[in-house]
Amino acid sequence: MGNRGMEELIPLVNKLQDAFSSIGQSCHLDLPQIAVVGGQSAGKSSVLENFVGRDFLPRGSGIVTRRPLILQLIFSKTEYAEFLHCKSKKFTDFDEVRQEIEAETDRVTGTNKGISPVPINLRVYSPHVLNLTLIDLPGITKVPVGDQPQDIEYQIKEMILQFISRESSLILAVTPANMDLANSDALKMAKEVDPQGLRTIGVITKLDLMDEGTDARDVLENKLLPLRRGYIGVVNRSQKDIDGKKDIRAALAAERKFFLSHPAYRHMADRMGTPHLQKVLNQQLTNHIRETLPSLRSKLQSQLLSLEKEVEEYKNFRPDDPTRKTKALLQMVQQFGVDFEKRIEGSGDQVDTLELSGGARINRIFHERFPFELVKMEFDEKDLRREISYAIKNIHGVRTGLFTPDLAFEAIVKKQVVKLKEPCLKCVDLVIQELINTVRQCTSKLGSYPRLREETERIVTTHIREREGKTKDQILLLIDIELSYINTNHEDFIGFANAQQRNTQTNKKRAVPNQGEILVIRRGWLTINNISIMKGGSKEYWFVLTAESLSWYKDEEEKEKKYMLPLDNLKIRDVEKGFMSNKHVFAIFNTEQRNVYKDLRQIELACDSQEDVDSWKASFLRAGVYPEKDQTENEEGAQENTFSMDPQLERQVETIRNLVDSYVAIINKSIRDLMPKTIMHLMINNTKDFIHSELLAYLYSSADQSSLMEESAEQAQRRDEMLRMYHALKEALSIIGDISTSTVTTPVPPPVDDTWLQPSGTHSPPPQRRAPSIILPPGRPPAVRGPTPGPPLLPIPAGGPSPFTAPPIPSRPGPQNVFSAPPDPFSAPPQIPSRPARVPPGIPPGVPSRRPPAAPTRPTIIRPAEPSLLD
Repeated sequence: MGNRGMEELIPLVNKLQDAFSSIGQSCHLDLPQIAVVGGQSAGKSSVLENFVGRDFLPRGSGIVTRRPLILQLIFSKTEYAEFLHCKSKKFTDFDEVRQEIEAETDRVTGTNKGISPVPINLRVYSPHVLNLTLIDLPGITKVPVGDQPQDIEYQIKEMILQFISRESSLILAVTPANMDLANSDALKMAKEVDPQGLRTIGVITKLDLMDEGTDARDVLENKLLPLRRGYIGVVNRSQKDIDGKKDIRAALAAERKFFLSHPAYRHMADRMGTPHLQKVLNQQLTNHIRETLPSLRSKLQSQLLSLEKEVEEYKNFRPDDPTRKTKALLQMVQQFGVDFEKRIEGSGDQVDTLELSGGARINRIFHERFPFELVKMEFDEKDLRREISYAIKNIHGVRTGLFTPDLAFEAIVKKQVVKLKEPCLKCVDLVIQELINTVRQCTSKLGSYPRLREETERIVTTHIREREGKTKDQILLLIDIELSYINTNHEDFIGFANAQQRNTQTNKKRAVPNQGEILVIRRGWLTINNISIMKGGSKEYWFVLTAESLSWYKDEEEKEKKYMLPLDNLKIRDVEKGFMSNKHVFAIFNTEQRNVYKDLRQIELACDSQEDVDSWKASFLRAGVYPEKDQTENEEGAQENTFSMDPQLERQVETIRNLVDSYVAIINKSIRDLMPKTIMHLMINNTKDFIHSELLAYLYSSADQSSLMEESAEQAQRRDEMLRMYHALKEALSIIGDISTSTVTTPVPPPVDDTWLQPSGTHSPPPQRRAPSIILPPGRPPAVRGPTPGPPLLPIPAGGPSPFTAPPIPSRPGPQNVFSAPPDPFSAPPQIPSRPARVPPGIPPGVPSRRPPAAPTRPTIIRPAEPSLLD
């Protein structure tokens, strides 16, 4: 087997399997199983018992093995057995093991020869066994008896094929020596699932029961009816030995004596017997292990490399070491600051592709949500004109004014500027919420130390809340500053002269000031949600929004346009989300009560998230499509809207209205520019500086270091599991190296011409024309053992073997076995036939040859019987 015996390999394999059990399901050593296949009375049970060294299998006539028996042999210092169905019980008396097998078989199959594919699992621990898994399968039978079904042969073969079809299984095809080998069902089934013969080993039993003067030498030497892995002969205990409680060790000694003393087998005695069969099987086990080692080693090394970086900090780990705790605290606070800054400022490494980070979400608040909130407070034209006219009249009082009063302009402007406070404060609230979410995400990496995570989150959140008040005060101060002085000398202000000359007609499609006209404002997928089921139901389209229209297409290639909707007189309104829907919806409608699309007064557009809805609303605002105003006017206000103005007052109202529009645009531009800067300086940058410079001091003052750095139970368990897996990986790699250097692989035997063996399901070929042989006449009764009178000896060809006698008459009826003087048309020594069809199976008794035994063209050579040392 190699430099070491199997006895030394077994502990290594066991240790390797223990290491794999520590590593987990990712690695395992799949050892091959050995399936024992044969017909009834083939001696399978004796072969299995010889492996164990104990008599524990049921005996009897007919089919005895009626359920598969999976027998695991495990090397151990103590000897006992246990069943999977009663695992808590250990059997030390093997007579009880036999009784339990019989009872468990009867429990499932009944007591009248029924069969079942449900296996019995038996483990045998012993210092006399090698680690193998053997499967005792029911014997192949053709005639049903008792409760057996009519298709008993088919069911048993299907059961056997389930086990021997696995590529990892070895097949022991057991055939008795007194049976026609060419018709062996075990060999045929093995050929069916293993056509190359790489997994099949032939086992010839009952060699000691062959007729006197015959032997199986040519078969055991793999010259006649060859198999790729050849045959191994064994001698089992006879029924008399079993009844006499003959010890298996004594039987193995008798088997050894038989092979050493038999003249036909003594030259190959070292390659015969149960010990050699065990050695061959263990060598196949070794070969299999060595073949799987390279892939296992590669997988283990990959796992080890992935663990080494994490395990490095745990190798010399001491939970109560204050130095380690201080170092870990500093590292975690520093890493928290780095993570927070990366999430706010953005980073090229470890980019999140599933959702927006804190900084990106704050950017959307600054440039989409905040402008949207500003435009939502857009003044209504009628209300504004009414307020301007009231202001002009109230300023003039009882007098009739000749000029447009600038105090009316200031009053209206200040009223509009005050309205900016609400959206500005709302913008601060949105940014604070995103900052707190970002802090919570960054502290998730501190989960190993729950107290540290809790304190860090509390301290930073408290600081953000403190900065909230200062930031809001500063925002309100900015608005108060704008209110304190109306700068009519601003370079962007149109002035009175330009305001009077401006066209009085309202541009209904004006964009947000200083945004400019953009050809394409936005593209994206939206679902039209309110198409009736009769017309196809909700559909998703590719929408393109420009400053002039809203178009939608079949797909993003924009080749097949479905519709184009002008933006004139369009407005946006919110739509409540459906009860069973997870979509967020808004609607577009026409203010003049016209259909927007086909017969729809409004189209409901659905997005996957509220953020997408807000983003689309902001885009529509840039295109001049504003949200719907709440209808809160009462009847009295409605009547006041009908008032008429004289032409002079109307001109004054129009002039001030243009001045207000111009100045409010300047204020909006200034606020939209200053708001992000103020929030960044007073809140976001200040929070980053606080984390980098003051967080550690606050942590030290809030609690002692030992309590902050107290590990969670999950982290301690994770560390222990990681260290255990790391050491198990290293141990497994060491064992693999030891196995690789201490064992060798035996080469696969070369292919042989096994076309004599037909796969299962086909019949053996009929006897071919052959050289004449000496056979018994039909109907001749058996006689006593020994040579019988026969025809005179045939002449011996030149250079041929010694003279021979006629074959002896069998001592008991039955099929003529293949080993009793098989016809050999070749000259000595026997060789593998070049034309397998010329070497047929043995002829059953009573069947005459195709040719009469006339003058032979080539004589049949039969080896003479030699006196046995056992006689």
